[in-house]
Amino acid sequence: MKKSIFDLLDRKGTLPVSMLTAYDYHTAQTIDEAGIDMILVGDSLGNVMLGYENTLAVTVEDMIHHGKAVCRGAKQAFVVIDMPFMSYQASVEEAVRNAGRIMKETNCQAVKLEGGVEYADRIRAIVQAGIPVVAHIGLTPQSFNALGGYKVQGKSLKQAQKLLADAKAVEEAGAFAITLECVPEALAKLITEQSNALTIGIGAGKYCDGQVLVYQDMLGFTDGFTPKFVKKYADLHSVMLEAFKQYKQECEDRTFPEDNRTYAIREEVLQELFQPELAY
Repeated sequence: MKKSIFDLLDRKGTLPVSMLTAYDYHTAQTIDEAGIDMILVGDSLGNVMLGYENTLAVTVEDMIHHGKAVCRGAKQAFVVIDMPFMSYQASVEEAVRNAGRIMKETNCQAVKLEGGVEYADRIRAIVQAGIPVVAHIGLTPQSFNALGGYKVQGKSLKQAQKLLADAKAVEEAGAFAITLECVPEALAKLITEQSNALTIGIGAGKYCDGQVLVYQDMLGFTDGFTPKFVKKYADLHSVMLEAFKQYKQECEDRTFPEDNRTYAIREEVLQELFQPELAY
C-alpha cells in the first residue's frame, strides 16, 4: 500500500526514512521495488536530466511532466514534487494555484518548496488547501545567487539562529517534513530534536530523521564534481562508458549482431524474390 504522512511521522526518532530522487517511470519503479520510503521529483532534474547549469530554468510544466511518470512507477513510495523557481515566490495565491496544479495533474502526495520564515505564509496557505508540504531550509539551490554560491549554511551564530527560526516557522505553518541541506551535523541534530516535523538531511549528518540523495550522484553517473556529502554506491559512469565503447566497436567490425540475434527467412522465399520478371 502507498505510504502515508502518518506512516512516515511514526518513524520520527525511531527508524530513519530513506528518500531518493527520480525523474522517470523506470527509475521510480526500481526505487519503489527496493523499498525506498520516499521519492523526490526534484527540480534538480534541470541539472541531471535537462542539462541546465542550475535549477532556475525549470518550469511547472517540467515538474508535472516528470512527476506524472514517477507517480505511475511508484506504487508504495511516498512521492514529493518540487515547486520550481518563481512558482510560489510571487504571491500566496500563485503558490496555492501551482501547488494544486502539480498535485492534481501528477497524483503526488506532497509538494516541496524552499525557504523558511519568508515563505511560511505560502506553506500555511498550501496546507490549508489540503496539500501536504515538505519545507526546505539551509542551502536552498534556487537562492544560490543570494547565498553567494553553494555553501554550507548555519556555521555562524547568526546563520544558526536563522535556521532555527526557519525550522520553527515552517513547522508552525504546517510543513510535516523539513529538508535540511548542507547544515552542520550538530545544528541539524538540534533542529531534529526541537521539531515535531520529520527532518530529512542532505549533507546534514546522521541525526536527521531521514536522508535524501540525487540518485545519479549515489550511482556515480558522472566522473565530475561530487559533493562531499554524497556516497557513491556504484560507478555506473564507467560501466556505461565501457558498454557504449564496446557497442561502437562491435558495430564497426560487424561482430554485432551475432547470428543468434538475427531472424531467418526460408531459402525458397529468397529464390522466388530473385526470379526474373515475366515478360509482357
